[in-house]
Amino acid sequence: MESSSGGEELSESTSLLQTTQTHPLMTPEEKLQHYDKSAQTHEDSKQYDACIQDLVRCLALVKLVYGNNHLKLAQAHSRLAKAYLQFKDWALQALDHVSSARQVLSLCSGDRQKLRLCHLNLCLTHGQAALLTDNVCEAETVFLQAEQLLGPLCESRALLQEQRTQTELEICTGLYRVYRRQGKPKDALSQCERSLQLLRDMSQEDRSWSVYRDMSHIHEDQGHVDTAIDLMSKAHSIALTQTPPEQREGAALSHRLALLMSTSANSQHNESAGDHFEQSLSLYQSSVGEGDPSYLSALDDYCRYLLLRGQHERCMELQRASLPSKCAQFGELSAGVADTLQLIASVEMNRGQLSQAYRSMSQCLEIQSVLFGPHHKKTRASQKAVDMLAWTPEVTERLQRRHQSKVHLRTSEDT
Repeated sequence: MESSSGGEELSESTSLLQTTQTHPLMTPEEKLQHYDKSAQTHEDSKQYDACIQDLVRCLALVKLVYGNNHLKLAQAHSRLAKAYLQFKDWALQALDHVSSARQVLSLCSGDRQKLRLCHLNLCLTHGQAALLTDNVCEAETVFLQAEQLLGPLCESRALLQEQRTQTELEICTGLYRVYRRQGKPKDALSQCERSLQLLRDMSQEDRSWSVYRDMSHIHEDQGHVDTAIDLMSKAHSIALTQTPPEQREGAALSHRLALLMSTSANSQHNESAGDHFEQSLSLYQSSVGEGDPSYLSALDDYCRYLLLRGQHERCMELQRASLPSKCAQFGELSAGVADTLQLIASVEMNRGQLSQAYRSMSQCLEIQSVLFGPHHKKTRASQKAVDMLAWTPEVTERLQRRHQSKVHLRTSEDT
């Protein structure tokens, strides 16, 4: 979730005052150098909030040292924009700083290659932010602009070979996402093939798992399930053989592979899906814990798979065990908890445990009534199930006993 732009503007407007009060014996140039190094240190140690605070201070100091029309100010805006996007997924803040950087660049003069390189970096950030805000056509435009800017920079050798290849990979990944959203599978696959060739040229095939994953998504979109499974299997295999293994990515790939296999007409794939579900849960458990939404999502998908295979007891056991984590993660009055109770109730009904099903479905109904109101289709469906269960002999007898117990208790209190 993005923070409010007003709050960000306030922190940037007060940053100059804060930096002048800190290290008062330093000159502004020395403070700029200090915070520049501090930002890199915080980034390397994954202290992203602290890194962004340092970059905000750098921006204020660059204005003080170099003025409002200098290339270094555009570069400071560009670096901050990238940090907001990369560390926080704050697309709106990133776009604000991209716009500010472009305004500065329009007033700049000097080294043409440095200006062009700053424009290139802004295009990459702009394209990624545009995708996050669903401006797909805008994203395509700026990624293609980045491609045009890259050519002259490579010809002039302003970029090292590794920088050039990394930039090409960013452009390919961005265009893949654009073309997939636009429903252009051939163009999207073309960008993936281009990425694979770049990784081969760099002898970095160990990074190719993300490309094979992307190719799998395209074939899945087209209904080519077996091809999608083959490609996802390849991505999964590469990711898990890395040293150290990418546990969270491996968990996500295991989860996705399990989902694909569970929908396949191939019985062998269908059998293997359970193993991959269990592997994904194990990897999520060791990397992010059982309370993480990713773990809980994979668990719910596994339970659906178990239900289809008639393993009701195992499904019930897992769902009941997940309730405390879901309450802690989403709140007791949440759709996730309601869905879990509904699933438990349906299993209990299938097993003939009507009294337990009535209790679980009633709890589900209470939550849905609060969340959605009595007239929502989910609430009405749950109410219908509760009413139906209430007329069964097992539940009727239990309700009568409870009513008699309450009457007896009131009578005892009166006497």
